[in-house]
Amino acid sequence: MSSKEYQAFAKSREPSRSVWTNCLKAFLVGGIICAIGQGVTQFFVAVFHMTSKEAGNPTVAIMILLAVILTSLGVYDKIAQWAGAGSAVPVTGFANSMCSAAIEHRSEGLVLGVGGNMFKLAGSVIVFGVVAAFVVGIIYWVFGIGAWHDITG
Repeated sequence: MSSKEYQAFAKSREPSRSVWTNCLKAFLVGGIICAIGQGVTQFFVAVFHMTSKEAGNPTVAIMILLAVILTSLGVYDKIAQWAGAGSAVPVTGFANSMCSAAIEHRSEGLVLGVGGNMFKLAGSVIVFGVVAAFVVGIIYWVFGIGAWHDITG
């Protein structure tokens, strides 16, 4: 069987996917994750009398912890398979990718396995984030937009 014949055969066996159904699933799961995060924020505001801004950091920590626990139990991957992009909400999706890589390479040891492979995906995300923040910062600086301009007047 040639490569083209195999691709045609594989495509004929591939289940059809509805774009609208996939979008709805992603929207629902992404919304549920964000609603849980908002609930955690409201918990910190109500119980610990924090402002919404102060509650942001512990909320992120809790969301990361939940994503890592669900990934370790194999639940987050099942949610991600059903929801697609909806489970890639930045904080929980990033925590899932880091934890998955650590779990996958743990048999290779802590340094070369977990430490070396955990940051393969994370490294590119971190670099992109830093570069994007730098570019946005330069744009704000050049055009005099933002808090620094407000402070220095």
